[in-house]
Amino acid sequence: MVVYRETEKGEYMPDWFDRAKGLVNRITEIGLAVIALGLVFEILFGRSVPFIGGQITDNLTTLIQSLGDNGLVGLIALAIILWLFQKRSPG
Repeated sequence: MVVYRETEKGEYMPDWFDRAKGLVNRITEIGLAVIALGLVFEILFGRSVPFIGGQITDNLTTLIQSLGDNGLVGLIALAIILWLFQKRSPG
């Protein structure tokens, strides 16, 4: 039996969909927090932080540079990335 619940917009959606969406959101938030923590550790302690395993500042610099080199396409890609990671309030 599938349980449906009414959303704020008056639509009916399976309950499992909301649970899966919440799980994906929580995993994304944890990933972004780990990246931010790794960035701070790399800035404070240099590249020799053992559990990071990569050079976060170099990767971010390369990403920003490649977006800048692509002009309008890079600006559109940046807007899409920001839109995907922006927190939306319900309603």
